[in-house]
Amino acid sequence: MKIIKYIIEAVFIYLLFFLIRLIGLNLGRKISSYLFLNIGFFFRSKKLIKENISNALNNITDEKVEIIIKSMWKNYGLIFAEYIYLKKFRLNKFSKPHISISGKEILDQVIKSGKPAIFISGHFANFELMAMELEKHNIDLAAIYRPLNNFLLNPYMVSIRKKYICKNQIKKGIKGVKEAINYLSNKNSIALMVDQRVSEGARVNFFGTPAHTTFLPAQLALKFKCQIIPIYINRTFDDKFEVEILKPISCKHPNNIDKDKVEITNEINTVLEKMVAQDPSQWILTHNRWK
Repeated sequence: MKIIKYIIEAVFIYLLFFLIRLIGLNLGRKISSYLFLNIGFFFRSKKLIKENISNALNNITDEKVEIIIKSMWKNYGLIFAEYIYLKKFRLNKFSKPHISISGKEILDQVIKSGKPAIFISGHFANFELMAMELEKHNIDLAAIYRPLNNFLLNPYMVSIRKKYICKNQIKKGIKGVKEAINYLSNKNSIALMVDQRVSEGARVNFFGTPAHTTFLPAQLALKFKCQIIPIYINRTFDDKFEVEILKPISCKHPNNIDKDKVEITNEINTVLEKMVAQDPSQWILTHNRWK
């Protein structure tokens, strides 16, 4: 049954990719966002999305919940259309600047120091553009990714990421951790998303509710004595993007690694909460974060 679902999903997505390539980015965005707004619930549970919103936002009305859900699906569709045009984003082939970035001085400090950094974020707006911008700003980078469940789609998506987003891609898992250690050992930075549930780590408060959270950024930062740098992306009303490089998170108890990794991870979750609060509709709410 799952294979049939993957086949249907892959056929639909590849056909939509083909259509969007034919009609262009602007019209492709409109059609894709409309489709995801109307059929997204066939692929992801609306009940789960509502539970995620309830966990993240207190005292929210049903009307506001529906607005957030609709905006999230619209954003999902926009991301989908933009995948086909990542080359255009990479080469800045727009009549006007499409991506602005604040906090460049932090990136300059990373380059000047000669030390690696660990960039962390979540699935906001078009999250793929963050690693792209880091690499474009001369950060030697490897991005850790979670493979798609659909084996018919994953190879194509990975090839796009390697070609236009970040040439060094690390598959999540034990082998991936070893690769990340090798990159950091060679003074290359890594980037990873930390807003989804993981099997390792521990239950750490996220919006006041314990959620399985990875210790990996904290452990690597302590091992290599490097900074953890949060990065956030926001989609503006005219489908342009604002990338923010935020204040680095540093070690507080270098002589107590166990205590420090917990405090660092708590701080990471606090930073993520603030990111979500900026615009909950730009956070991909389809993952079972609090399972």
